[in-house]
Amino acid sequence: MAIENITMPQLGESVTEGTISKWLVSPGDHVHKYDPLCEVLTDKVNAEVPSSFEGEIVELIASEDETVAVGEVICTVKTGSSETIARPEAEPGLDPDAAVPEPEAEKGKKVRYSPAVLKLSQEYDIDLNRVKGTGREGRITRKDLLKIIESRGNEAEPAPSKPEPAKPAPSKPAPSKPEPARHTPPASRPLPVREAAEEDTVIPVTGVRKAIANNMARSKQEIPHAWMMVEADVTNLVRYREAVKEEFKRREGFNLTYFAFFVKAVARALKEYPALNSRWAGDAIIQKHDVNISIAVAAEDRLYVPVIKHADEKSIKGIAREIAVLAQKARAGKLAPEDMEGGTFTVNNTGSFGTVQSMGIINHPQAAILQVESIVKRPVIMEEGMFAARDIVNLCLSIDHRILDGLVSGRFLKRVKEILEAVTPETAPLY
Repeated sequence: MAIENITMPQLGESVTEGTISKWLVSPGDHVHKYDPLCEVLTDKVNAEVPSSFEGEIVELIASEDETVAVGEVICTVKTGSSETIARPEAEPGLDPDAAVPEPEAEKGKKVRYSPAVLKLSQEYDIDLNRVKGTGREGRITRKDLLKIIESRGNEAEPAPSKPEPAKPAPSKPAPSKPEPARHTPPASRPLPVREAAEEDTVIPVTGVRKAIANNMARSKQEIPHAWMMVEADVTNLVRYREAVKEEFKRREGFNLTYFAFFVKAVARALKEYPALNSRWAGDAIIQKHDVNISIAVAAEDRLYVPVIKHADEKSIKGIAREIAVLAQKARAGKLAPEDMEGGTFTVNNTGSFGTVQSMGIINHPQAAILQVESIVKRPVIMEEGMFAARDIVNLCLSIDHRILDGLVSGRFLKRVKEILEAVTPETAPLY
């Protein structure tokens, strides 16, 4: 019999952490292998974490609404014999983000700190050697550091005890006075909640919203964005879709949306301009062979980006089905990790909100994202010099300027426009 660790799995490509939204077990529960232990939220997926062992739950290391890095321990399971093993009692209020000494650590040995504790200490220049932990066995918890950060909102320094005047020591030199913090964080940074007035509503940033914020910030910090836009006359596409949508719905059981035509056009253009189907890899640019289109799906306060695999090989009907299925799964919280993996280019249907122009943030580590705006009626001068009401859509492309230049990006966007303007039953068959 042994105590086994259950760690946070990687629930999707480029996912580095997950938030425990709900525990499905408690200490003392018996679980079988593959039984669900908890629900985890990331910026890409909402999934259950299964048990890797059969046995008894010993301790829930991570708490609900806590964000845990991939590979970090979230709970422990006692496996093997059913004989009783003494289990250490969890101290009330124990913070899973505490700094934990190594097993059987003795004085003088190195102390292990959790990622959250280390991150906070580095961001706010806190000397962990001067912090008295309130966790079990003197462990430093995240709450200990937050108290120090709070005190900085009212005082110039945290509130450590004032050092006594230095006295000569026979064996060691007196410890030097701690250096002042290298920088003082802006007043709004440590505790923005302190800026809230009594009548304001304070909404904690947790779960999916926190994951989305981290991913968007990473994209803007790492990727040099550039942006361009073209107008496409999709009058023929609108007429075509209007003529067949009712029959299609009766026959297939799901809607034929404009978005399916846009995704198909992008997939075709990506085969002709594979540079757009790339990703940055530090010392190399990787051009992906498969055309896997990520689509953005909003569900309340969450944003999911499921993937249509091999979109270039699918018919418009096949793409429309994928859009319907993935959107339904996203809004029901049923997306699996495999639904979110492998995306090579993102198409975002921002026009569903009525927008006509927007700049998308690239879905890291992809090279580009295309925003499809609203289709609107506009007066257009035709070749004969006459005005006519036409259906116009703006296509807005954001690119990673490390990978792509304006020349190839402009040609790609022009090609998407040409494909959409030439849509007919012959050039864009549904099946």
